[in-house]
Amino acid sequence: MPGTQLTVTLSGGEVADAQAVVRALEATFGAPDELPGDENATVRTATFSAPAGETGGAAGQESGGSPGGGRLTAPVTVTVQGTPQAVRRAGDTLSRAFNAHDEGAAAGDQEEERQLRLEP
Repeated sequence: MPGTQLTVTLSGGEVADAQAVVRALEATFGAPDELPGDENATVRTATFSAPAGETGGAAGQESGGSPGGGRLTAPVTVTVQGTPQAVRRAGDTLSRAFNAHDEGAAAGDQEEERQLRLEP
């Protein structure tokens, strides 16, 4: 992979909940390609793409996602997919920003997937 790419799939909650989750990840991964915005969607996605070396390293991890995250109005199921390092960083960031429950992970040759349930 030429850079860092993380795909986030969100289900449950309102569009504002999905946006809160994505905003929490911005401290670590920078701005997403697009914020979730479809009020009628039942599943929302966001992709974070950054050339190698341009993601928020230790400083993003230090501050955590709480300041940019916000509160959830309902439980949200989040699946993060990408490199093992990106998935680990995303899980750590979301666990600091929200009440998170790990619901499992799967690993492939180059990518990993992890599912979290975030509670209000």
